[in-house]
Amino acid sequence: MSKSDCQSNSESKAMHYVGLDVHARRSSLCILGPNGKVVKRAEILGPWSKVLGELQSLVPGGGPFKVCFEASCGYGHLYERLSALPRCGRVAVAHPGQLRLIFRCKRKNDRVDAEKQSKLLYLDQVPEVHVPKSDVRAWRGLIELRRRLVGRRTAVKSQLRALLRSLGTPDVPAGKAMWSKKGQARIAAMELPEGDALRRDLLIEELKEADTRIARVTAELDRRAEAHPGVTLLRTIPGVGPRTAEAFIAYIDDVRRFSSVRQVGCYLGLVPCQDSSAGAERLGHITGDGPSTVRMLLCEAAWQAIRRSPSMRAYFERVSGGDPGRKKIALVAVAHKLARIMAAMLRSGEAWRETPAPAPATATATATATTKKRSQQRAQKKPAA
Repeated sequence: MSKSDCQSNSESKAMHYVGLDVHARRSSLCILGPNGKVVKRAEILGPWSKVLGELQSLVPGGGPFKVCFEASCGYGHLYERLSALPRCGRVAVAHPGQLRLIFRCKRKNDRVDAEKQSKLLYLDQVPEVHVPKSDVRAWRGLIELRRRLVGRRTAVKSQLRALLRSLGTPDVPAGKAMWSKKGQARIAAMELPEGDALRRDLLIEELKEADTRIARVTAELDRRAEAHPGVTLLRTIPGVGPRTAEAFIAYIDDVRRFSSVRQVGCYLGLVPCQDSSAGAERLGHITGDGPSTVRMLLCEAAWQAIRRSPSMRAYFERVSGGDPGRKKIALVAVAHKLARIMAAMLRSGEAWRETPAPAPATATATATATTKKRSQQRAQKKPAA
Protein backbone atom coordinates (compact mmCIF):
# COMPACT_ATOMS: atom_id res chain seq x y z
CA MET A 1 0.00 0.00 0.00
CA SER A 2 1.38 3.42 -0.95
CA LYS A 3 1.99 6.27 1.48
CA SER A 4 -0.84 8.35 -0.02
CA ASP A 5 -3.29 5.43 0.35
CA CYS A 6 -2.35 5.02 4.03
CA GLN A 7 -2.80 8.75 4.60
CA SER A 8 -6.23 8.84 2.93
CA ASN A 9 -7.33 5.77 4.88
CA SER A 10 -6.29 7.33 8.22
CA GLU A 11 -8.07 10.59 7.35
CA SER A 12 -11.26 8.74 6.46
CA LYS A 13 -11.25 7.03 9.88
CA ALA A 14 -10.49 10.27 11.73
CA MET A 15 -13.08 12.24 13.65
CA HIS A 16 -15.54 14.40 11.71
CA TYR A 17 -17.64 17.23 13.12
CA VAL A 18 -21.29 17.64 12.11
CA GLY A 19 -23.30 20.80 12.63
CA LEU A 20 -27.06 20.30 12.40
CA ASP A 21 -29.74 22.95 11.97
CA VAL A 22 -32.86 20.86 12.47
CA HIS A 23 -36.48 21.73 11.79
CA ALA A 24 -39.66 19.67 11.68
CA ARG A 25 -39.61 19.07 7.91
CA ARG A 26 -36.28 20.42 6.74
CA SER A 27 -32.74 20.17 8.10
CA SER A 28 -29.32 21.42 7.01
CA LEU A 29 -25.97 19.95 7.96
CA CYS A 30 -22.33 20.89 7.56
CA ILE A 31 -19.49 18.38 8.05
CA LEU A 32 -15.94 19.41 8.93
CA GLY A 33 -12.99 17.11 8.44
CA PRO A 34 -10.22 16.43 10.98
CA ASN A 35 -8.39 19.54 9.71
CA GLY A 36 -11.40 21.81 10.35
CA LYS A 37 -12.28 22.35 6.68
CA VAL A 38 -15.74 21.83 5.21
CA VAL A 39 -15.93 18.46 3.44
CA LYS A 40 -19.68 18.22 2.84
CA ARG A 41 -22.89 20.22 3.00
CA ALA A 42 -26.35 18.73 2.64
CA GLU A 43 -30.01 19.57 3.03
CA ILE A 44 -32.44 16.84 4.02
CA LEU A 45 -36.14 17.24 3.32
CA GLY A 46 -38.18 15.19 5.75
CA PRO A 47 -38.73 14.49 9.46
CA TRP A 48 -36.05 13.74 12.02
CA SER A 49 -36.19 10.01 11.32
CA LYS A 50 -34.94 10.66 7.78
CA VAL A 51 -32.12 12.83 9.12
CA LEU A 52 -31.06 10.04 11.46
CA GLY A 53 -31.19 7.50 8.63
CA GLU A 54 -29.04 9.52 6.22
CA LEU A 55 -26.59 11.08 8.66
CA GLN A 56 -24.19 8.14 8.93
CA SER A 57 -24.02 7.66 5.16
CA LEU A 58 -23.16 11.35 4.65
CA VAL A 59 -20.09 11.27 6.90
CA PRO A 60 -17.11 10.44 4.64
CA GLY A 61 -15.10 7.26 5.14
CA GLY A 62 -17.41 5.56 7.61
CA GLY A 63 -15.40 6.90 10.57
CA PRO A 64 -16.54 8.31 13.91
CA PHE A 65 -18.18 11.73 14.19
CA LYS A 66 -19.50 14.25 16.69
CA VAL A 67 -22.77 16.17 16.35
CA CYS A 68 -23.86 19.62 17.53
CA PHE A 69 -27.35 21.10 17.22
CA GLU A 70 -29.25 23.96 18.80
CA ALA A 71 -31.69 23.32 21.64
CA SER A 72 -35.32 23.68 20.56
CA CYS A 73 -38.62 21.87 21.00
CA GLY A 74 -37.98 18.14 21.34
CA TYR A 75 -34.21 18.46 21.76
CA GLY A 76 -34.16 15.74 24.44
CA HIS A 77 -35.68 13.11 22.14
CA LEU A 78 -33.31 14.03 19.30
CA TYR A 79 -30.33 13.94 21.67
CA GLU A 80 -31.17 10.38 22.73
CA ARG A 81 -31.68 9.22 19.13
CA LEU A 82 -28.38 10.71 17.98
CA SER A 83 -26.49 9.30 20.98
CA ALA A 84 -27.71 5.83 20.05
CA LEU A 85 -26.06 5.93 16.60
CA PRO A 86 -23.15 3.44 16.47
CA ARG A 87 -20.47 5.80 15.14
CA CYS A 88 -21.55 8.90 17.05
CA GLY A 89 -18.92 9.73 19.66
CA ARG A 90 -20.54 12.78 21.21
CA VAL A 91 -23.70 14.88 20.94
CA ALA A 92 -23.53 18.52 22.05
CA VAL A 93 -26.73 20.56 22.46
CA ALA A 94 -25.98 24.28 22.14
CA HIS A 95 -27.63 27.07 24.12
CA PRO A 96 -29.58 29.26 21.61
CA GLY A 97 -29.08 32.53 23.48
CA GLN A 98 -25.34 32.11 23.90
CA LEU A 99 -24.94 31.08 20.27
CA ARG A 100 -26.37 34.44 19.23
CA LEU A 101 -23.85 36.22 21.45
CA ILE A 102 -20.92 34.28 19.98
CA PHE A 103 -21.96 34.80 16.36
CA ARG A 104 -23.35 38.29 15.93
CA CYS A 105 -23.73 38.89 12.20
CA LYS A 106 -26.44 40.06 9.82
CA ARG A 107 -26.23 36.98 7.64
CA LYS A 108 -28.32 34.14 9.03
CA ASN A 109 -29.80 31.10 7.34
CA ASP A 110 -29.92 27.34 7.96
CA ARG A 111 -26.75 26.65 6.02
CA VAL A 112 -24.76 29.32 7.88
CA ASP A 113 -26.12 28.16 11.25
CA ALA A 114 -25.06 24.57 10.59
CA GLU A 115 -21.54 25.69 9.70
CA LYS A 116 -21.28 27.83 12.85
CA GLN A 117 -22.24 24.89 15.05
CA SER A 118 -19.76 22.55 13.34
CA LYS A 119 -16.95 25.09 13.85
CA LEU A 120 -17.75 25.50 17.54
CA LEU A 121 -17.80 21.73 17.89
CA TYR A 122 -14.40 21.45 16.18
CA LEU A 123 -12.95 24.12 18.50
CA ASP A 124 -14.62 22.49 21.54
CA GLN A 125 -16.31 25.79 22.39
CA VAL A 126 -19.98 24.80 22.28
CA PRO A 127 -22.06 26.52 25.01
CA GLU A 128 -23.82 23.32 26.03
CA VAL A 129 -27.09 22.90 27.87
CA HIS A 130 -27.94 20.12 30.29
CA VAL A 131 -30.15 17.41 28.77
CA PRO A 132 -32.29 15.69 31.43
CA LYS A 133 -33.58 12.16 31.09
CA SER A 134 -37.00 11.40 29.67
CA ASP A 135 -38.68 10.92 33.07
CA VAL A 136 -37.37 14.28 34.30
CA ARG A 137 -38.56 15.95 31.08
CA ALA A 138 -42.01 14.44 31.65
CA TRP A 139 -41.95 15.71 35.24
CA ARG A 140 -41.11 19.23 34.05
CA GLY A 141 -43.91 19.02 31.49
CA LEU A 142 -46.46 18.19 34.19
CA ILE A 143 -45.25 21.11 36.33
CA GLU A 144 -45.62 23.53 33.43
CA LEU A 145 -49.02 22.07 32.53
CA ARG A 146 -50.30 22.64 36.06
CA ARG A 147 -49.01 26.20 36.00
CA ARG A 148 -50.89 26.91 32.75
CA LEU A 149 -54.08 25.30 34.05
CA VAL A 150 -53.94 27.35 37.27
CA GLY A 151 -53.37 30.48 35.22
CA ARG A 152 -56.35 29.69 33.03
CA ARG A 153 -58.54 29.02 36.09
CA THR A 154 -57.54 32.39 37.55
CA ALA A 155 -58.47 34.09 34.27
CA VAL A 156 -61.90 32.40 34.27
CA LYS A 157 -62.53 33.53 37.84
CA SER A 158 -61.61 37.09 36.93
CA GLN A 159 -63.98 37.04 33.93
CA LEU A 160 -66.85 35.71 36.03
CA ARG A 161 -66.25 38.25 38.77
CA ALA A 162 -66.10 41.07 36.21
CA LEU A 163 -69.35 39.88 34.61
CA LEU A 164 -71.24 39.95 37.90
CA ARG A 165 -69.75 43.30 38.86
CA SER A 166 -70.70 44.85 35.51
CA LEU A 167 -74.32 43.82 36.08
CA GLY A 168 -74.35 45.22 39.62
CA THR A 169 -75.45 41.85 40.94
CA PRO A 170 -76.09 41.93 44.71
CA ASP A 171 -75.53 39.10 47.16
CA VAL A 172 -72.31 37.92 45.50
CA PRO A 173 -70.18 35.92 48.00
CA ALA A 174 -66.94 37.66 48.89
CA GLY A 175 -63.45 36.21 48.87
CA LYS A 176 -62.91 32.45 48.73
CA ALA A 177 -66.56 31.79 49.53
CA MET A 178 -67.42 32.82 45.98
CA TRP A 179 -65.61 29.75 44.58
CA SER A 180 -66.93 27.16 47.00
CA LYS A 181 -69.64 24.73 45.89
CA LYS A 182 -72.28 26.74 47.71
CA GLY A 183 -71.01 30.02 46.22
CA GLN A 184 -70.96 28.65 42.65
CA ALA A 185 -74.49 27.27 43.17
CA ARG A 186 -75.70 30.72 44.21
CA ILE A 187 -74.11 32.31 41.15
CA ALA A 188 -75.65 29.68 38.88
CA ALA A 189 -79.10 30.32 40.35
CA MET A 190 -79.04 34.09 39.79
CA GLU A 191 -81.49 35.49 37.27
CA LEU A 192 -79.54 37.30 34.54
CA PRO A 193 -80.34 38.52 31.03
CA GLU A 194 -80.26 35.78 28.41
CA GLY A 195 -76.86 36.64 26.87
CA ASP A 196 -75.21 37.24 30.23
CA ALA A 197 -76.70 34.03 31.63
CA LEU A 198 -75.09 32.07 28.79
CA ARG A 199 -71.72 33.66 29.51
CA ARG A 200 -72.15 32.86 33.21
CA ASP A 201 -73.01 29.22 32.53
CA LEU A 202 -70.07 28.70 30.14
CA LEU A 203 -67.64 30.27 32.60
CA ILE A 204 -68.89 28.08 35.46
CA GLU A 205 -68.55 24.99 33.26
CA GLU A 206 -65.03 25.98 32.28
CA LEU A 207 -64.17 26.61 35.93
CA LYS A 208 -65.37 23.15 36.97
CA GLU A 209 -63.47 21.56 34.09
CA ALA A 210 -60.30 23.42 35.09
CA ASP A 211 -60.69 22.24 38.69
CA THR A 212 -60.99 18.64 37.48
CA ARG A 213 -57.92 18.88 35.27
CA ILE A 214 -55.84 20.54 37.99
CA ALA A 215 -56.85 17.81 40.45
CA ARG A 216 -55.70 15.10 38.00
CA VAL A 217 -52.34 16.75 37.37
CA THR A 218 -51.83 17.49 41.06
CA ALA A 219 -52.50 13.86 41.96
CA GLU A 220 -49.82 12.69 39.52
CA LEU A 221 -47.36 15.31 40.80
CA ASP A 222 -48.05 14.25 44.39
CA ARG A 223 -47.35 10.63 43.45
CA ARG A 224 -44.00 11.58 41.92
CA ALA A 225 -43.11 13.88 44.84
CA GLU A 226 -43.80 11.19 47.44
CA ALA A 227 -41.44 8.82 45.63
CA HIS A 228 -38.59 11.34 45.60
CA PRO A 229 -36.68 11.72 48.90
CA GLY A 230 -35.37 15.14 47.88
CA VAL A 231 -38.87 16.64 47.96
CA THR A 232 -39.37 15.45 51.54
CA LEU A 233 -35.99 16.88 52.48
CA LEU A 234 -36.67 20.34 51.02
CA ARG A 235 -40.09 20.54 52.63
CA THR A 236 -38.39 20.79 56.02
CA ILE A 237 -37.60 24.42 55.09
CA PRO A 238 -40.22 26.81 56.52
CA GLY A 239 -42.42 28.09 53.70
CA VAL A 240 -41.37 25.52 51.09
CA GLY A 241 -44.28 23.34 49.96
CA PRO A 242 -44.51 20.37 47.59
CA ARG A 243 -44.91 22.46 44.42
CA THR A 244 -41.80 24.55 45.11
CA ALA A 245 -39.71 21.55 46.16
CA GLU A 246 -40.65 19.42 43.15
CA ALA A 247 -40.09 22.25 40.66
CA PHE A 248 -36.66 23.00 42.13
CA ILE A 249 -35.58 19.35 41.96
CA ALA A 250 -37.01 18.77 38.48
CA TYR A 251 -35.19 21.75 36.95
CA ILE A 252 -31.94 21.42 38.90
CA ASP A 253 -31.97 17.68 38.16
CA ASP A 254 -28.43 16.73 39.20
CA VAL A 255 -27.14 19.29 41.70
CA ARG A 256 -23.60 17.97 41.21
CA ARG A 257 -23.47 19.51 37.75
CA PHE A 258 -22.99 22.89 39.47
CA SER A 259 -19.51 23.49 40.85
CA SER A 260 -20.93 25.59 43.70
CA VAL A 261 -24.31 26.56 45.11
CA ARG A 262 -23.72 30.11 43.87
CA GLN A 263 -24.09 28.87 40.30
CA VAL A 264 -27.59 27.65 41.14
CA GLY A 265 -28.67 31.24 41.72
CA CYS A 266 -27.18 32.24 38.36
CA TYR A 267 -28.95 29.35 36.62
CA LEU A 268 -32.30 30.42 38.08
CA GLY A 269 -31.78 34.07 37.09
CA LEU A 270 -31.87 35.41 40.66
CA VAL A 271 -28.57 37.32 40.48
CA PRO A 272 -28.39 40.99 39.41
CA CYS A 273 -26.99 42.18 36.11
CA GLN A 274 -23.54 43.68 36.53
CA ASP A 275 -22.01 46.61 34.67
CA SER A 276 -18.82 47.56 36.52
CA SER A 277 -15.85 49.53 35.28
CA ALA A 278 -12.93 51.48 36.75
CA GLY A 279 -13.87 50.56 40.31
CA ALA A 280 -17.50 51.69 39.92
CA GLU A 281 -19.90 48.91 40.91
CA ARG A 282 -23.22 49.00 39.07
CA LEU A 283 -25.82 46.30 39.73
CA GLY A 284 -29.14 46.26 37.91
CA HIS A 285 -32.23 44.07 37.83
CA ILE A 286 -31.98 40.30 38.08
CA THR A 287 -30.97 38.53 34.88
CA GLY A 288 -34.20 36.53 34.62
CA ASP A 289 -32.39 33.59 33.00
CA GLY A 290 -33.47 30.01 33.46
CA PRO A 291 -36.90 28.57 34.28
CA SER A 292 -39.39 31.27 35.24
CA THR A 293 -41.63 28.74 36.99
CA VAL A 294 -39.01 27.94 39.63
CA ARG A 295 -38.20 31.62 40.07
CA MET A 296 -41.88 32.45 40.64
CA LEU A 297 -42.36 29.61 43.14
CA LEU A 298 -39.21 30.58 45.05
CA CYS A 299 -40.48 34.14 45.41
CA GLU A 300 -43.81 32.85 46.72
CA ALA A 301 -41.97 30.58 49.16
CA ALA A 302 -39.86 33.56 50.27
CA TRP A 303 -43.01 35.38 51.47
CA GLN A 304 -43.85 32.39 53.67
CA ALA A 305 -40.26 31.91 54.83
CA ILE A 306 -39.94 35.45 56.24
CA ARG A 307 -43.17 34.87 58.20
CA ARG A 308 -42.20 31.46 59.59
CA SER A 309 -38.41 31.56 59.97
CA PRO A 310 -36.75 34.07 62.34
CA SER A 311 -33.42 33.83 60.48
CA MET A 312 -35.06 34.51 57.11
CA ARG A 313 -37.00 37.39 58.62
CA ALA A 314 -33.79 38.88 59.99
CA TYR A 315 -32.09 38.51 56.59
CA PHE A 316 -35.06 40.19 54.89
CA GLU A 317 -34.92 43.13 57.31
CA ARG A 318 -31.16 43.47 56.91
CA VAL A 319 -31.41 43.69 53.12
CA SER A 320 -34.41 46.02 53.14
CA GLY A 321 -32.72 48.27 55.70
CA GLY A 322 -36.05 49.62 56.91
CA ASP A 323 -36.73 51.15 53.48
CA PRO A 324 -40.24 50.25 52.17
CA GLY A 325 -39.00 50.79 48.62
CA ARG A 326 -36.53 47.91 49.01
CA LYS A 327 -39.04 45.25 50.04
CA LYS A 328 -39.12 43.64 46.59
CA ILE A 329 -35.33 43.66 46.40
CA ALA A 330 -35.15 42.03 49.81
CA LEU A 331 -37.76 39.45 48.82
CA VAL A 332 -35.75 38.41 45.74
CA ALA A 333 -32.64 38.24 47.93
CA VAL A 334 -34.47 35.84 50.26
CA ALA A 335 -35.54 33.74 47.25
CA HIS A 336 -31.91 33.64 46.11
CA LYS A 337 -30.82 32.58 49.59
CA LEU A 338 -33.50 29.88 49.62
CA ALA A 339 -32.23 28.51 46.28
CA ARG A 340 -28.67 28.26 47.60
CA ILE A 341 -29.85 26.63 50.83
CA MET A 342 -31.93 24.09 48.91
CA ALA A 343 -28.99 23.22 46.66
CA ALA A 344 -26.71 22.80 49.68
CA MET A 345 -29.26 20.53 51.37
CA LEU A 346 -29.52 18.34 48.28
CA ARG A 347 -25.72 18.07 48.21
CA SER A 348 -25.33 17.16 51.88
CA GLY A 349 -28.63 15.39 52.54
CA GLU A 350 -29.12 17.36 55.77
CA ALA A 351 -32.49 18.69 56.86
CA TRP A 352 -33.23 22.34 57.65
CA ARG A 353 -31.66 23.70 60.83
CA GLU A 354 -32.91 27.03 62.10
CA THR A 355 -30.02 29.36 62.91
CA PRO A 356 -30.49 31.82 65.76
CA ALA A 357 -31.55 35.26 64.54
CA PRO A 358 -29.65 38.35 65.73
CA ALA A 359 -31.00 40.29 68.68
CA PRO A 360 -33.67 42.89 67.79
CA ALA A 361 -31.45 45.77 68.91
CA THR A 362 -28.60 44.57 66.73
CA ALA A 363 -30.90 44.10 63.73
CA THR A 364 -32.39 47.57 64.18
CA ALA A 365 -28.97 49.17 64.50
CA THR A 366 -27.78 47.38 61.36
CA ALA A 367 -30.83 48.50 59.40
CA THR A 368 -30.42 52.11 60.62
CA ALA A 369 -26.73 52.13 59.65
CA THR A 370 -27.53 50.71 56.24
CA THR A 371 -30.22 53.34 55.59
CA LYS A 372 -27.87 56.13 56.71
CA LYS A 373 -25.11 54.85 54.42
CA ARG A 374 -27.46 54.75 51.40
CA SER A 375 -28.63 58.30 52.15
CA GLN A 376 -25.04 59.50 52.19
CA GLN A 377 -24.30 57.75 48.91
CA ARG A 378 -27.34 59.38 47.25
CA ALA A 379 -26.29 62.78 48.59
CA GLN A 380 -22.78 62.36 47.12
CA LYS A 381 -24.19 61.51 43.69
CA LYS A 382 -26.27 64.73 43.53
CA PRO A 383 -24.54 67.49 41.51
CA ALA A 384 -23.54 70.61 43.39
CA ALA A 385 -25.83 73.63 42.94
